[in-house]
Amino acid sequence: MLWEGLSAARDLGRLHDIASILIRYGFGDAVRRLGLSSILEKAGKVLHWKDAKQYARMEPPQRVCQALQDLGPTFVKLGQVLSTRIDLFPPEWIDEFSKLQDQVPPVPFEKLRIQLEEDLGAPADQVFSSFDTQTLAAASIAQVHRAQLVDGTDVILKIRRPGIRPTVEADLRLLARFAEMAEIEIEEMQHFQPRELVRQFSRSLHRELDLAGECRNAERISDNFKNDPDIVIPKVYWSWICERLNVQEYIEGIPGSDLKAVDEAGLDRKLLAKRGANAVLKMVLEDGFFHADPHPGNVFYLSEERIVFIDFGMVGRLSEQRRYQVLDLIYGLVERKVDVAVDVLLDWTSSTQIDTENLSNEVDAFIEQYHGIPLKQLSITSMLTDLMALLREHQLNLPPDLALLVKALITLEGMGQQLDPEFDMASEIHPFIRSTWLARYTPDALAKRGLQSVISTVNLLTSLPEDLRRLLTFARRGALQVKIDVTRLENFAERLDRAASRLTVGIVTASLIIGSSIVMTVKGGPTLLGLPLFGFLGFTGAFIGGIWLVLSIWRSGKHKR
Repeated sequence: MLWEGLSAARDLGRLHDIASILIRYGFGDAVRRLGLSSILEKAGKVLHWKDAKQYARMEPPQRVCQALQDLGPTFVKLGQVLSTRIDLFPPEWIDEFSKLQDQVPPVPFEKLRIQLEEDLGAPADQVFSSFDTQTLAAASIAQVHRAQLVDGTDVILKIRRPGIRPTVEADLRLLARFAEMAEIEIEEMQHFQPRELVRQFSRSLHRELDLAGECRNAERISDNFKNDPDIVIPKVYWSWICERLNVQEYIEGIPGSDLKAVDEAGLDRKLLAKRGANAVLKMVLEDGFFHADPHPGNVFYLSEERIVFIDFGMVGRLSEQRRYQVLDLIYGLVERKVDVAVDVLLDWTSSTQIDTENLSNEVDAFIEQYHGIPLKQLSITSMLTDLMALLREHQLNLPPDLALLVKALITLEGMGQQLDPEFDMASEIHPFIRSTWLARYTPDALAKRGLQSVISTVNLLTSLPEDLRRLLTFARRGALQVKIDVTRLENFAERLDRAASRLTVGIVTASLIIGSSIVMTVKGGPTLLGLPLFGFLGFTGAFIGGIWLVLSIWRSGKHKR
């Protein structure tokens, strides 16, 4: 079994904590089906199932999110990532995932000092003229302190928590095993592709552990806005930056959530909404590299309606081909080209079991629903939410980069409408779509794509003789192999193994019955309760084997239902 390869000394304690929390919130069946209960029983742990009763009345999204909150920082971040997957989860789940707060008590500065000075390469008082040991903000991965360089520049230091990487690695290791077991044992989980979700989450979290990577993201976006004085990105101080330390310029502005302060400062809300939307849309449709979490906590406002973006730990990337696909989808929806829109959606999914005709009818109905609505009356959030519901109904999953894009657009529209109730996201996005579409068909762009196609074709033709020669060589040597990938072959083998075990026990049970019957007819020898001892023991073993067979068959039938 998968869990038998688990390092008990390394992960068993954490495994017990996870199982106990899941059971407390009423997920005992999932714990059993994942094989957690048995290994904990072998370890001598006692699970208190009665705790689940007090949470039974909670709605499933609330129970899941409360369990994630109690499971700790890694699982809270998993929930935050799941909040971007509106193609997988309905709105009530997304709302609950979005409430997960990455708030933990700060580490006392004295426990940070040794690591900080190792990363600085000098005592902190030699690098900074002043340093605030009080935490400005604290999260699971890092915490923020304010300081001042010797030249008087105000900076913030994001310092990674000491010892956080081993904890995260242990949780990711367990998550990977949970996902593998869930995909095999729990049929209703297969649509969510838990192994792929955990793989993407693991990659995202590893990037977040590298604080220098966040600085590289910030500098890339800053370079994209170097000619725009209205968008401000904090300066990065590379002299002291490493994997565990991030040093950036401190900019004091009005938090994006403090609308009262915005009004008191006399800032133009409409202009702020327009500039913020244009900035994010430029990142998405022109640069292909965008801030994936533009919520009010990551935005500050300065005088003259300037906007500051901070925290670039979560960014999205859209390749040129992906941006063209987005344009094709928009074109198909706007111009009522159902086949174009369906082709794009099918390109985005890895599933092969799609009812294309039914999907086309649903897309046509979706287009009809929004056709003819003036831009000022069109809600991007409503349209995207309905489109995601359509994808969920047909079990079509968005690629992760597009899931981030949809989440960012919905967040952006909500933030714009908080600033300006008359904010019109559709009108703001229209010029960007038009300019991106025109840029796709400029002579230079066409020539570039044509040249790439010619080069690819020439490379294919020139390599074809060599590829054929290798193919014939393998065939002559008998080394040509055809591999057939049978879906869920491992699961089939496991079922076959269980069937063989039952057959073996059945044969042994039958043999015991026959042998014991023969022994019962032989006089002499030791007795028990007036019966031949060996015959009695044989029938006892046969009875136990029969009970095991009945329970095994019953459990198998229950799982199939």
